[in-house]
Amino acid sequence: MNLRKRQRGVSAEVHTSAMNDIMFFLLLFFLIAATLTNPNVIKLLLPKSSSGKPISKKTLNVTISKELQYTVDNKPIAIADLPAALSSYKNISPDLTIILHVDKTVAIQDIVEVMDISNKLNIKLVLATIPK
Repeated sequence: MNLRKRQRGVSAEVHTSAMNDIMFFLLLFFLIAATLTNPNVIKLLLPKSSSGKPISKKTLNVTISKELQYTVDNKPIAIADLPAALSSYKNISPDLTIILHVDKTVAIQDIVEVMDISNKLNIKLVLATIPK
């Protein structure tokens, strides 16, 4: 009678060589996706336009949110300080164009006030829209 234990040839192993490749690709995907998002964006619902024209390269972004908060290049500013701020940008770049981003719920009078300021300073103004 043979009472010896049998030797099993099967051993439990986990192969993790493919896991390194998967983790690398996931890391790469999330790094690329994170660079494409812009966290400094002010959320607005812009009006739609069927045509658009190119603008000059020297631009200044002015934003009016639905709470009537004015920003110039993502810096909050009061409406009373807007002419002084725009004239300082005009002194830096004489061929300046303002891109006016306005929420579609803002009254037209608030938009006209910014347009009047840009006309007094002889600055071109373009109203930003989203395509249809």
